[in-house]
Amino acid sequence: METILLVDDEQRMLDLIELFLLPHGFRCIKTTSGKEALDILDKEKISLVLLDVMIPEMDGWSICKKIRQFSDVPIIMLTARADKLDLVKGLETGADDYITKPFDDRELTARIKALLRRFPADGNGTAAIVAGEFILDKETYAIQYSKLQVQLTLKEFFIMEALLSRPRKTFTREELLQAAWDYNTYTDIRTVDSHIRNLREKLKSAGFPTEEFLKTVWGIGYKWK
Repeated sequence: METILLVDDEQRMLDLIELFLLPHGFRCIKTTSGKEALDILDKEKISLVLLDVMIPEMDGWSICKKIRQFSDVPIIMLTARADKLDLVKGLETGADDYITKPFDDRELTARIKALLRRFPADGNGTAAIVAGEFILDKETYAIQYSKLQVQLTLKEFFIMEALLSRPRKTFTREELLQAAWDYNTYTDIRTVDSHIRNLREKLKSAGFPTEEFLKTVWGIGYKWK
């Protein structure tokens, strides 16, 4: 049974989401505290985190950033605000997805299941994708170059998986969106740009020669060269 950590300052919302998820076989752990959420992640095996943005004392963005310091668990941000800046900020702090309240329970469940479907290794017997000196590890969700290694979020991993699987192919934003978001619902196409920007900054900070390989093809999308 997969365990979902629900973090929201409203107990009523926590109970409602749990009511949505229980029929689908999920175990839910609920908390209204960011600090307690971090403690739970340290002690429990959590499959996915549903994290509200507007939490007193420690907001969702801060919690997300702290989680990413020690875990690549899938994170879906929840918010009552539909501001695009909130979306970008959530992605830049390491969230894998974002949904605005009020939301349809079927959409929320579909997004959770989509992330969890993509989380396990694909089972084809290949544990890594190798492109030159770059190795994308499907078991640890990390990318290696020479003696360097960087841990990726799920969305970053899926984007890199597409790019490295077909080096020199130019992927449109729509193709990368389809590769990383496995459900039939609206997602802003510019979400891809936010993740690519995060990838570049993360790899560059770790000493990867990102500018030589992760290329923007203006007016079309991105490629790995």
